[in-house]
Parts: sequence; C-alpha cells; structure tokens
Amino acid sequence: MGKPFWVTNMYSASSIQGVYVQVRNLGTKDEVDENVKKFRSGNYETIPDPQRLQHFKKSQENIPTTSKDETPPIGANALPHPIWSEEEVHNVEVTHKPPEGKVDKMAYYTVKLMRGSFDILSGFNRGERNERKWVLRICFLETVAGVPGMVAAMLRHLSSLRRMQRDYGWIHTLLEEAENERMHLMTALQLRKPTKIFRLGVVVSQGAFVTMFSLAYLISPRFCHRFVGYLEEEAVITYTKCVQDIHNGSMEHWKTQPAPESAITYWKLPDDAKMLDVILAIRADEAHHRVVNHTLASLKEDDYNPYKPGE
Repeated sequence: MGKPFWVTNMYSASSIQGVYVQVRNLGTKDEVDENVKKFRSGNYETIPDPQRLQHFKKSQENIPTTSKDETPPIGANALPHPIWSEEEVHNVEVTHKPPEGKVDKMAYYTVKLMRGSFDILSGFNRGERNERKWVLRICFLETVAGVPGMVAAMLRHLSSLRRMQRDYGWIHTLLEEAENERMHLMTALQLRKPTKIFRLGVVVSQGAFVTMFSLAYLISPRFCHRFVGYLEEEAVITYTKCVQDIHNGSMEHWKTQPAPESAITYWKLPDDAKMLDVILAIRADEAHHRVVNHTLASLKEDDYNPYKPGE
C-alpha cells in the first residue's frame, strides 16, 4: 500500500478517484516547537530589513525625496484659483446687495453687528491706522474668513456620501475659497508674527465660529452663503481703506516694500511686485467671494454650481 496523500512530498500530486490534489509537506513536531520557542523568545533581530525586501525597495523608489532647501514656497501647490489682471484689480468697486426677505436681513444685520463690535474691541478706528494695526486686523479676519468655505465643503461632502447623491459641483469652489482666505493669512504672517495672547484669541474665536457656522449651515445654507456674501462686502470695504492708506496715509511705504515670495508665487505677481500689489490682489479675491456667495445663496441646494475650478 502506498503512502497516504497527506504525507506526500511538498506540492506533489495524489490521485483520489481521478482528482489531483496538491498539498504542502506538514512540519514535524520538533520543527513546530522550535518555531514557537523562537517566537516566544522575542528575538526580533532576525526580522529582515525592509529595505532589503524587493517589494519595499520598489515602493521606496517611487517616493520623491525633497530637502529643506528644495521645499516649494507657500502657495506653490495651491488649488486652481483666479489670477487677476492689472485692470481687474484696479476696477474693484464697493457694492452692496440689498437684503430681500427675513433670511437676507438676518444675515446682513448679523454681519453689521459683528463688524461694529470688532471695530470697537480692536480699537481699529481709534488713532492712526499703522502697519501693526493693519497686519493684526488682516491676520485675525482671515482666520475667521477661512472657516465658512471649509465647513460648507465638509458638510456638503458628508451629505453627498450619506445621501449617495452628487454634490452638483459646489465642493471645489468652497474649498478653493477656504484655501484662498488661508493664503491671505499666510501672506500677512510674513510681515509680523502674532503674540501668544493673539493666538489664544484666534483659537477661542475659531472654536466658537466653527460651531455656530456648522449648526447654521445644517439649518439654512442660504443664510450662511448670504452671510458670507455680506461679510465679503465688508472685506472689500476694509481692503479699499487699506489701499487708500497706502496711497494717501500712513501706509505709503507699502508702495515700495517688496511683496513676500509666497504672494508672488500664489498670485503669479511680477518678481518686483510690492505690498500694494498684494493688497489689490487680496481685495479682488474678496470681491470675487462676494459675488460667488451671493450667487450660491440665490441657488437651490441641488442647482448646479456655475463656477468651474479656478473661476
């Protein structure tokens, strides 16, 4: 009688009623005990070096290496966004969309209340508007302005996943807006580093604003987009005052002060661009967000977003 099929050599073929079966050679009891002993001893020095394994080598070869000296400047890997011409940045005007209905009026007066309260608490209108005041104001406002786009994009993203329906193209516009506002902050930080007290105020304000805006967006996206539209109207007013101070006030040195490298990269400004050029580009961004959010506020949630990436 031949050997049973379960003790045949490794990968040998045995015939059982015409069916060929391939089986592995089973380890002996001594071999099993030896392996268990090695495992329990915790001798991890015998583990092979991942760099010597072929599949690790292959994956490592595909990972680009970048030194600190080669790190791209801030804004180099940004989402598609509008690049403004000289004519466009100089033709920005202060405009206002009259509120229509209770939701619009509620959004408008909420913005007015926030603007008035912040002006009083920050002392912005008291005394001379110097560089310190301007940079701190820009830093604080942009930490708030970068919240709505991100929160709205996240909530629409989650809604799309939850309902298993398309988003109608809103998410990319909202994310671009959030990043754009963050780039305004990154640019201002090249001029002055905020104190720890200022940073603490930002943390507290951001926590409160994120919570309130998230709840408001779940209840009424129209209110939130109208709110942002009016908020951007105020931003255009603010940056217009900054431009006026640069031309005729205490900020005239920004006519000749070189623009940060991050701003030149992000807005594709000339290499010899000045801070005035940066402020004009930021004001154009805010005017664009003003139009976009007023448009989105007037659309239904399942209407297609008319703005393509980068528009």
